[in-house]
Amino acid sequence: MFKYIISLWFVLATFLGHAQAQQSKDTIASEKKDSIKPKTERYGLRLGIDLFKLTRSFSEKNYKGLELVGDFKFTRKHYLAGEIGNENKTVQDDHLNFTTKGTYIKAGFDYNTYENWFGMHNMIYVGLRYGVSTFSQTLNSYTVYNPYPYFGQSPVTVDGTKYDGLSAQWIEVVAGVKAELFNNLYIGFSVRMNNLISNKVPDNFDNLYIPGFNRTYGGKFGAGFNYTISYFVPLFKTILKPKEKKKD
Repeated sequence: MFKYIISLWFVLATFLGHAQAQQSKDTIASEKKDSIKPKTERYGLRLGIDLFKLTRSFSEKNYKGLELVGDFKFTRKHYLAGEIGNENKTVQDDHLNFTTKGTYIKAGFDYNTYENWFGMHNMIYVGLRYGVSTFSQTLNSYTVYNPYPYFGQSPVTVDGTKYDGLSAQWIEVVAGVKAELFNNLYIGFSVRMNNLISNKVPDNFDNLYIPGFNRTYGGKFGAGFNYTISYFVPLFKTILKPKEKKKD
């Protein structure tokens, strides 16, 4: 998975460079046509969908998921951002088969570290999210660990116990890229590092997978990524003030 993430990151970073070059040509051409109009900065809402979860729902029989993403630009560098989604995943381990179902919401902000030329809205950003998930776990089957396998394997026990009313909260650090494909249409990719701050665990079981958080790896740590397509809806513009020249 790590190689897949690095490859996607490289492709998007390369595309962002080409997009920046093409957009700069268009910007220079438009500025030559009309140099009298004041320069403006667009602000608005960008809405999209996580393509990874969508395609995974069709390619994996044990997974169904959907995530909607959005951000709102309120300064030249800062964005309010969030995700909302649901997941239904069955996990088969060596000794355990269980199903997790639930919904989640994440809210926070992104900071764009990329210095766009005028008229461009690409992003290389870092951000922070606060995530909340409510879900249920169903223990489908399990086998008792046998430390002496040469005496024979333990039989599979079909269970079906369902644990409802579970919840978890976490902090998520985000790093990503968003590049403009066409006018107002963006493709993006991000990686996430998660840390649990609360986790309601059922009796005689554990939350090994949390919707929106992913695998817990037996502790508080989690990780994930997404790649998105989104559309920017301009809501208003502000006139950019020309920079004052420094006096000698």
